[in-house]
Amino acid sequence: MNTLPAAVRVFERGWLSSNNVLIVDDACAALIDTGYATHAQQTRALVQQALGDRPLDLIVNTHLHSDHCGGNALLQATWPCRTLIPACEAEAVRHWDETRLTFRATAQRCERFGFTGTIAPGATLQLGSLDWQVLGAPGHDPHSLMLYCAEERLLISADALWENGFGVIFPELEGESGFAEQQAVLDAISALDVRLVIPGHGAPFAQVDAALERAFSRLAWLRADPARNAKNALKVLIVFKLLDVRATSFASLLRMLDDAAAMRAAASMLKPRGEWPALLKGLVDELAGANGPLTVDGESIVVRVAGHAPAR
Repeated sequence: MNTLPAAVRVFERGWLSSNNVLIVDDACAALIDTGYATHAQQTRALVQQALGDRPLDLIVNTHLHSDHCGGNALLQATWPCRTLIPACEAEAVRHWDETRLTFRATAQRCERFGFTGTIAPGATLQLGSLDWQVLGAPGHDPHSLMLYCAEERLLISADALWENGFGVIFPELEGESGFAEQQAVLDAISALDVRLVIPGHGAPFAQVDAALERAFSRLAWLRADPARNAKNALKVLIVFKLLDVRATSFASLLRMLDDAAAMRAAASMLKPRGEWPALLKGLVDELAGANGPLTVDGESIVVRVAGHAPAR
């Protein structure tokens, strides 16, 4: 069967926010990932509607990209909930180092939040009266985690595996290894007995072998020419920003390439600094093509529709 356990509920989110997974039993009401800051009020409303008078007890973050932890602060202000984050991110969160946390690097934002504990690969969480193994999922993010319930053959994969691909391999933009780690994560998923995947973006899916085949194929394509990963990263980050602010100018986007480290690194892999205006124009023109998410009006770039962003 491809149904979710009674204790597990998925809030499939749209543009900007990751999915949220609510897991509830008599002992604990836990939320896996909290979406982007722009949608924090909506995240809280979804949780309140599902829980009624019951409080949220626990937040678990698979990783700390802004679209997965942007609702943490508001949820913590609403309920006295515990919060577990990847152990390798503890110092960055404790000192709120936005550079290490990638918020500045991606030209995104996240309200400051705290944490009460950490999790790491090898740990086990009991949520929804089920045991969940914590698995490492580096590649998209060096510190990313997945949760696997062997009893239900259910995998919360975050951005390590979607039905059609996976998240941008950000470490490769900075000259760090990421493709090999993503390969290892996909191999590890292949070795698990999984009947249903809850991805970080998109609907839960049961055709796991087909999704893995597509992911392996895409990874091989990216590894063959790392510039493809850089171009994809720039497109994703540009669209994400536009879906947040709704409209901007070419000049503002060009400044963003200089100011946001991940965008700057991606652009540097593609063209010399003097050619960035032409690079940016070419990328925006592609994104403003038929059925694309953007439109161009002179020097202004505007979101065409509030649809689903290319997920990170």
